[in-house]
Amino acid sequence: MASIDTTILPFEEKPLHTPPLEEIRNVLETSLTSNFEHVKVEVVNCPNLMEEPFHLAGRGLNGSPTLVELGGPPYLLPNVDYTKLYDLVSVSQRALNDTKKEFLAIGAGAGPYPLINSNCEGMFNLKVNANGHVISESHLARVTPDRKKPILVKIPSSETRCALLGNIFLSEGKSGKVLKVSCKKRTGPKDFIASIRTALEHHYNNQTVGLGGVFLLKNGKAKQHVMSPFSETPIYTEDELNTWLNFFDMSATLIAVGTLVTNECDLDLRLQHFHSFSRHGEGGHYHIDTTPDVVEYEGYFNVGEKIVRVDKPINTHKFGRD
Repeated sequence: MASIDTTILPFEEKPLHTPPLEEIRNVLETSLTSNFEHVKVEVVNCPNLMEEPFHLAGRGLNGSPTLVELGGPPYLLPNVDYTKLYDLVSVSQRALNDTKKEFLAIGAGAGPYPLINSNCEGMFNLKVNANGHVISESHLARVTPDRKKPILVKIPSSETRCALLGNIFLSEGKSGKVLKVSCKKRTGPKDFIASIRTALEHHYNNQTVGLGGVFLLKNGKAKQHVMSPFSETPIYTEDELNTWLNFFDMSATLIAVGTLVTNECDLDLRLQHFHSFSRHGEGGHYHIDTTPDVVEYEGYFNVGEKIVRVDKPINTHKFGRD
């Protein structure tokens, strides 16, 4: 099934507030201690994210940092809209206003269901060179027919589609300064990403700040879900949704990619969305760690300069966004 012609998709763009990394560091280093016993936030030169243990398709997170949200949960729930297939390459090029620029696209969304003839989670992680050559380290996660185990599958470089919904962080993949956030032993109720997002939300109030990047679950386990095949009946409630989803405790090391934003910016945004993959065959939609006493996180993030909203649903709802 072909992806939608990107030239006909509605795009909306808004600038984001871009405080200095040092300012964000100070905000997070103070606030995260309410949720973790050990916290260290630094501004560092980005490590080579192509190397172990990150396995990204590009080196860094700098150069035209941009948050993109595609579609949304209303295209999945209560009924799936099978036509919603997006080409990440052309969407990214249009969002960056440049068809010749090299870029890295990382993030979370629904995977390219036509590739495996089944609904799946997408862990998008691809670099496009200036000549258009695609290097993909993307993965998808599906469940076994009995829904008892997740299966992680590498997506070939020839497959650049995202279905239904997605939250993507774009950059030119360049090295540069980034935020490094290290946390150990969770003492509060919030997951790693929510603790960062709410700290920024409380500090910046109505100023919209967005981050994107990658984090590692270095130790412990995390609650993650993998969607079932598309439901044959409508899903109207959170209870019905949670029965359809499949939840697993997945073990470190997990490599999670995605975005967060402090408010919806009048664009009907998903505030946080990270999916993880691994080298040991597990992956899915990150919710929260399940081993707070031993959990260890290490994340690298950059601040988005703008948010680009693509194909915003006209008829929307608020469930299915956890």
